[in-house]
Amino acid sequence: MLSNKEIICPNNLLNVAHKKKGVTAGIVNAGKMLPMLSVMDAVKEDLIIPIFIGDKKEIEKCADDLKFDISNYDIIHEPNENDTAKVAAKLASEKKIKIIVKGHIHTDVLMKEILKREYDLLGKTRISHIWHMTLDKEDKPLIITDGALNVQPNLKTKVHILKNVVNFCNRIGIDRPKVSILSATEEVLESVQSSIDAKEITNLAKKENINADVFGPLAFDNSVSKKSAGIKGIKNAVAGEADVLLVPNIEAGNALVKMMIYFMGACAAGVVIGGKVPVVITSRSDDPPARLASMAAAVVALD
Repeated sequence: MLSNKEIICPNNLLNVAHKKKGVTAGIVNAGKMLPMLSVMDAVKEDLIIPIFIGDKKEIEKCADDLKFDISNYDIIHEPNENDTAKVAAKLASEKKIKIIVKGHIHTDVLMKEILKREYDLLGKTRISHIWHMTLDKEDKPLIITDGALNVQPNLKTKVHILKNVVNFCNRIGIDRPKVSILSATEEVLESVQSSIDAKEITNLAKKENINADVFGPLAFDNSVSKKSAGIKGIKNAVAGEADVLLVPNIEAGNALVKMMIYFMGACAAGVVIGGKVPVVITSRSDDPPARLASMAAAVVALD
């Protein structure tokens, strides 16, 4: 059942990112093979100008092993893994880097530092995570949010997640995204809290005149399949044509994304948005094309 399909970074995302060439990126606790390989790929694509943060000897050795010439790039020597997050957050607060890229560091350590008020890196909305999912080079993306950061978001947080993802969609050329507020059912049931939230978000989106077609609750099948929506008699602008799945909690989003990766060979470009600096949070098991796509997504997310 596991897919052997090669993961491919999508051209549509790269093409949009190429419009903002040479973005300064802080690589947090660099010096491990996979993070350095993805940075090398991003440099080749002219997406970023890296500033490496971490143990200088490890960074230089890793670059040598990869035959990656980093002589023109800054290295900030910080041998303590957890302190590399502090360096990155400070650089971002001083506007010396425009995006933050997770290297070999735990996500919670990195995000805890970025969220500190002293750095003033938060925006008007709560930060959230999006996954830009594609199968092939020219594939239309399916965007899933939030399956990595907000664990059990309440109604207010879900509205922030919605606003963030609509903004990102606009940046990749989807002027009026179709957003499905996902649940296990297309009916509003008192026993299913996500269905109640979905209905309220649908109403709030209309009330606040959010520039998107928003509808929920919808189950996964009638969010993405016109056939399924038709059989069930569901008729609205989103059913069967969703650009975005706004999931009820982190478990649903995380499982859905991982299933697409491992069963379908999907490329998952993930980035934290909504703050003043986009943050690339990749898994240690992510393939280099997905890491490259994540950096492209971060570049696209820049103001």
